[in-house]
Amino acid sequence: MKPRMDYQSASPKAVQAMLGLERHLHGCSLEANLVHLVKLRVSQMNGCAYCIDMHWKDLRAAGEGEQRLYGLDAWREAPYYSARERAALAWAEGLTRVTDGHVPDALFAEARKEFNETELADLALAVVTINAWNRLAIAFRSPAGTYQPAAATARSA
Repeated sequence: MKPRMDYQSASPKAVQAMLGLERHLHGCSLEANLVHLVKLRVSQMNGCAYCIDMHWKDLRAAGEGEQRLYGLDAWREAPYYSARERAALAWAEGLTRVTDGHVPDALFAEARKEFNETELADLALAVVTINAWNRLAIAFRSPAGTYQPAAATARSA
């Protein structure tokens, strides 16, 4: 698939604002792998090939096992996700599928068992941010497959 345009060059100030959210997420108290796992799941839901490629590679570079990555689409049935990860994935799916009845109180209550207020706000921001990146990558057909994680790049340099 051929890219439609380079949205980053077309609107660099907006992209910088979004990168500000990413900088916040990289420095927040949430576990980095949890954030990437949520971003990967949301990208799967949205069908964003560019972001699936990116977050799968980031997770592998961070030491995540293949079994958990392959099973992510069926995380509810897979025994190898923690209660915290399950709460995060359910929260991410609820926020991504707001047209399915918004975010139910029960889902919020379950997430609050695992996350304090700051963590839950940051988790919501991670979901909002990846949904925005997915929509940009899909709209402008960002080509999947070329992304290389910083950790892998640093090891090979």
